[in-house]
Parts: sequence; structure tokens; C-alpha cells
Amino acid sequence: MANRILGLLAALALAAPVAAEAQQPTTLRVVAHSDLKILDPIWTTAFIVRNHGYMIYDTLFALDGNLQIKPQMVDKWTVSDDKLTWTFTLRDGLEFHDGKPVTTDDVVASLKRWAVRDGLGQILWEKVNEAKAVDAKTFQLVLKAPTGVVLQALAKPSGNPFIMPARIAATSPTDQIKEFVGSGPFIFKADEWKPGDKTVYVKNPKYKPRPEPASGLAGGKIAKVDRVEWLAIPDQQTAVNALQAGEIDIIETPQHDLYPLLKKDRNVSMVTTNRWGNQYIYRFNQLHKPFDNAKVRQAMLYALNQKDFLNGVIGDPEYYTVCKAMFMCGGPYETTAGFADKYESDFAKAKQLLAEGGYDNTPVVLLHSTDLYVLTNMAPIAKSLMEKAGMKVDMQSMDWQTLVSRRAKKDPPDKGGWNVLITSTSGADSLDPLTYSFISASCDKAWFGWPCDEEITRLRTAFANETDEAKRKEIVEKLQLRAAEVPTHAFLGQYNNAMAIRKNVTGSVVSPVPVFWNIEKK
Repeated sequence: MANRILGLLAALALAAPVAAEAQQPTTLRVVAHSDLKILDPIWTTAFIVRNHGYMIYDTLFALDGNLQIKPQMVDKWTVSDDKLTWTFTLRDGLEFHDGKPVTTDDVVASLKRWAVRDGLGQILWEKVNEAKAVDAKTFQLVLKAPTGVVLQALAKPSGNPFIMPARIAATSPTDQIKEFVGSGPFIFKADEWKPGDKTVYVKNPKYKPRPEPASGLAGGKIAKVDRVEWLAIPDQQTAVNALQAGEIDIIETPQHDLYPLLKKDRNVSMVTTNRWGNQYIYRFNQLHKPFDNAKVRQAMLYALNQKDFLNGVIGDPEYYTVCKAMFMCGGPYETTAGFADKYESDFAKAKQLLAEGGYDNTPVVLLHSTDLYVLTNMAPIAKSLMEKAGMKVDMQSMDWQTLVSRRAKKDPPDKGGWNVLITSTSGADSLDPLTYSFISASCDKAWFGWPCDEEITRLRTAFANETDEAKRKEIVEKLQLRAAEVPTHAFLGQYNNAMAIRKNVTGSVVSPVPVFWNIEKK
């Protein structure tokens, strides 16, 4: 008997280290496309802040991997016969990270704050007569008139109304929130957040995922790692070296000219999770001269050409598309109406339009992002093309997060404001006039640059109200023709990225937003 007990003790002693090792927390280390310096996903549309939002908050609805609308926090919903009253019931077991239950008071407060800042939220809220909590789990949107955009607005991938506690959602939409409490699959570790170094999230042990498999931004958001660290490594070669050495697990957007090197590494996979791609955007500030004049804005549509930009940044035609369709080539509303003769670097035409617009050679302030490789070369290329068209350009360089803060300023360009900036947007957010924020021309409510045009606004509303697809396509053509006449922005082509992922990391979800639930690390 004694020998048997000794044998069992010895076996337990040998097993203990294995069990202890198996219980060690799993950390996923990611180099995101940008450092995180702003934390309020309603206050800004920067993708890094949106991605942060999906880590810690949950959403009422979401798009799955086929861009189909699915319920997320919502369990069930009904629509009255007159299409005016939408009644929603929340799932059981929803709880904020501070231990308090999610109630419909939180939902209504979150929706109201979101609707002030988001373009599609503004369109929806014009139709809302009342948003009210019926009880702790049931809320209603009572409309003034029927509309088909309710679920589309609540499910869109960027600018989604993330649900936060009512006390936090009571913050003015023009101010940033100071607390970051959500009900999502990860918890933000504010005490470990070091801008310029790392952002840390830990698994939410009380999160109750949906029973369906993860699909896009919908389904079961199961956190399969204990900790996620976003590391700030701005130098791409340094990040690649770290990935190949196993010091990090994922590079969200590796530089395209490093793809061949990464593809040769047997320990690394190149995975395209955002199969809808991205679109480059050249944005005018219409509050100040010279881009308050439509002729001057038109001049830039003739001066620019997409291929110079795409070759200068992406390089490999396998990963880019020259496209004169505002709502994405390959999308349901693809048309070149109004833009067939644009983006050919017709400098003679551009100079003519600058003269007609009264351009007086005042330098324009072009914001240049230096730390995001997908944008770093864009402003210098734009500067060269603008100068060839006869415009003087003051290119001011800064890191992306500084640019994100500065673009919100309405000050004159010579007093800390700006005239032009270049950014990119997700293809999944650019497929129609409602989700495409850059076509909004609702003045102070529009995206930075603040275009103001009653006809564009009327056409977007008509598109929202129309249910016949053939008529919707006619509206899109009219909208593009108007946008060519009074441009809100220039679109500079489409491109795709691939994530670089260590092969011991599996479960990446196909999604227009990079997400870190469902991922396992072995």
C-alpha cells in the first residue's frame, strides 16, 4: 500500500507542472495598423478607435461574413403593421464590465449620442419620433414615417452605435468620454494603456456569447485567448523581424513590398480577412478658401490620377484596382457616372478650372501622415500632382493620431486648421450612399471637411426611402453626377491588405473589421 501511495504522489508531482503550464494565460501580441491615442469610438471615425470599440463594446446588430444583418445584443424584434413602431428585446445575461446589467436605458442613451455624430444615424433619427425604454429589456423606436434603414443603421460595420452605460453615454457628443466600460468580449486595461507603446485587453469572463458560430462581426464572440496586446511598432521591417522571431503573433497591415518576404516564411500565413478591400479618400475642407469653391474642387478631380497613388503605395496590381466608381467597383451600385473623364491628370483642364474658380496662389495646407505606411506616400504624390496643376502646397507632416485630432479643427489653415487630408475607408462601408460617410453633405453634421449641399442631402434621403432597386440605381447615378459638380472628395482607387499571422495562431474571422475573438494560439 505504501508503495502504491508513493507511486501516486510521484505521478501527481510529475503531472503538476504540466497542469500549471496548461493554465498559464495566453497572450496574443498584435501590431495594429496604428497606435491608439483616442478611446471614444463615437467621437471619431478613425479605424483604430473603431477596432478598439469592437474589443470592449457590443452592438445591437452586426453584419455577418456575407454582409447580412444579424441580431447581436438583440434577441428578437417586431415591426408594427404600419411600419412605424419597431420593438426590440435584449438577450438575457448582458452585463457591463463593472458588473451592472445592460438595460434599455443604456441602449437609448447610447443611440441618441451616436445619432448626433454618425451620418446614417442622422438620416435615421430624422425619421424617429421617439426612442424609449418600455422596460429593462424592451425598447422601441417610434418613427414619423416608414424607412428601410433602421437595421442597416444599427448593423453597419463602421460607425456602429456601440452600447455603453447611460451615465457615460450622457456625455455630450462633442466631448470625449472619460470612462471605457462596455459589455463586449474583452475588457480594456486602462491602467496598462501606454500610447506609443501598447494597449492591453483581457478576456471578459462574464461575457455571454451568442450560440451561433462567429461570422464577420456577428455570431458568437468567444474570447479564446486570455490577453490581447496591441504593440506600437511603427517600423515595418522591425515588426516583420519580430513576427518571424515569434516575438509577436500578428501584423494587421504589413507593408505590401514586404509580402514576398513574408510569403517565404514557413511559419507565417498571409490571410485576407477583409475581402471587401479599401478605398483611398482625398478630402477637401470646404469651410475655407480655396476649396469653398466648387470649380477649385473640380480642378483636383482632373489633376489627380489613381494609378500614381496606387503604384506609389501598394505597388503590386494584384492588390489594387483603378476604379472610377464612387461606390466601389464590384459593388451593387457600381457606376462611373460623372467621373469617366476624371482622374487622368489633365493639368490643362485643372488649370482652367482653377482660374475659373479664382484661385489666387495662396498655399493650401495638405496634412501628411508619416507613420501609417498605407498613407505615408499619399500626400507627397498629391503635392506633386497639385503643383503640376498650378497650386501652391504647404505639406505639413505629423503622425496619424495627431492628424486625427487636427482634422476635427475648423480653424483657418494658417491657424492650425487644414485644407486637404488623405485617408482610406473600408470597402464594406462604401457600397451605398447611406453607409458611405464621405458623400454626406449635411454641413456641420457631415464628416470632417463639412460639405454642405441640399441636393446631395435630398438624394441620399430619397435613396433611404426608396425600396425599388432599379430606382435606387437611378438615384445613385444622379447622386454621382451631383458629386462631380460639387465634389465632397476625390476617391483614389481600391486596394486590399493581407494580415501576416504566425501559423500557430488560428481562427481568424473573415470580417471588414479586424477582430480578435475566435482566435486561438497554440
